[in-house]
Amino acid sequence: MALKLVIGNKNYSSWSMRPWLALRANDIAFDEIFIPLYTGEADKHRILDFTRSGKVPALIDGDVTVWDSLSIIEYVAERFPEARLWPEDRASRAHARSISAEMHSGFMALRNECGMNLHRPVRAIALSADARANVARIQEIWIDCRERYGNLGPFLFGKFGAADAMFAPVVHRLRTYAIAVEPAAQPYVETMMALPAFQEWTRAGLAETLVIERLENV
Repeated sequence: MALKLVIGNKNYSSWSMRPWLALRANDIAFDEIFIPLYTGEADKHRILDFTRSGKVPALIDGDVTVWDSLSIIEYVAERFPEARLWPEDRASRAHARSISAEMHSGFMALRNECGMNLHRPVRAIALSADARANVARIQEIWIDCRERYGNLGPFLFGKFGAADAMFAPVVHRLRTYAIAVEPAAQPYVETMMALPAFQEWTRAGLAETLVIERLENV
């Protein structure tokens, strides 16, 4: 029985993007179930049919349901150990989990001021001091990882893995809001944008026509 991944709009749903990329970039088969966000009670109830959290994404594996992006990625890493979503080395794995958790729970200023919206015309906005600090910290993380693990491959820990999936939506935010990237971080941004799964998600998001007014505020 194939995995089922319930996601929202590719144009807007950064949380859906993360586990989708973790699966697709590692050639793990799944059926995609798309439920538009903020379109009324019917779609809200459709989500509730899959997960009582009432939110996307959600992963269904037979009688197992997992919700929340990071929890899904952890489940997939256990279910498909051959994908090596986390580094094999214990210290590197702890590092990858730490920065993934930091992404999961932090950077609220950047999230609030620069919502994911692939359709948005590329233009800069005035960022708060907190959002600028978020951008600086994210690039610090990327540069540090590339300095430590660059000999293993072009992603944060060599091959594409869970940490890259967690940070993927930031790459879109930097582009959409014309946020300057430090020279040392630019190769990683280019590596992510060249990833076939990243490009597939982007094309699909740009092809969507549904506009959610509440998410078009910047």
